[in-house]
Amino acid sequence: MLDLARLAGRLAAVPLGALARRRRGKPMHPRGAVVAAVLERTGVPGSWGVPWLEGPAREDAVVRLSRGAGLPAPLPDVLGLAVRLPDGGRPVDLLLSSTGSGRWTRLLPVLRVDAATTYSSIMGYRSAAGTLRLAAVPDRPEELPSDPAPVAAAAAGTAFRLVVARGAGEWVPFGRLTLGDPVEGLDPDLRFDAVRNPPPGLVADGPMARFRAPAYAAAREGRSGAG
Repeated sequence: MLDLARLAGRLAAVPLGALARRRRGKPMHPRGAVVAAVLERTGVPGSWGVPWLEGPAREDAVVRLSRGAGLPAPLPDVLGLAVRLPDGGRPVDLLLSSTGSGRWTRLLPVLRVDAATTYSSIMGYRSAAGTLRLAAVPDRPEELPSDPAPVAAAAAGTAFRLVVARGAGEWVPFGRLTLGDPVEGLDPDLRFDAVRNPPPGLVADGPMARFRAPAYAAAREGRSGAG
């Protein structure tokens, strides 16, 4: 059977590869800022069969805040919140995009200017609890610029509630992400891959994962081609 999502991803990989060669291997979200962060997992209530979501933990992390098309503020853009957890030998990467938080709007990218907004994985994860999606919701209403230098300067202390939903169900809190100071260099060369590096017990799945896989490959090739 023809996999339309994977086919679309392969078609998109051609222009994305060209963009990657021009944008230091970053076809999307070329402009961003990396800050230190702390992720505190409090755990979901009940048994989900996913220890990473159930057990409490406190982990150091790095977060990249970015603008999807690289447009300068004050123009709106699809904003990105990428989280990396070292997790021993294999990193865990979460890639979240500015979306709504409703049953259907969580699946759609939304143009934003303020970085203190709702971000969703859009992509689903296969798990023992069914298809899950992750999101980050601002702890409290506050303005946060989205251009790299201003957001790096203002991000410290900004907190997001981490939530998870089964399918189109209600969001359930499982942790808190608190941003810290910017790392040296503002936007060092970090590469996130949500398909290859999901949290333990979760498998990137569904049309978005199949679309993203060729795009990530194109970005990696473009990075090599850029030297």
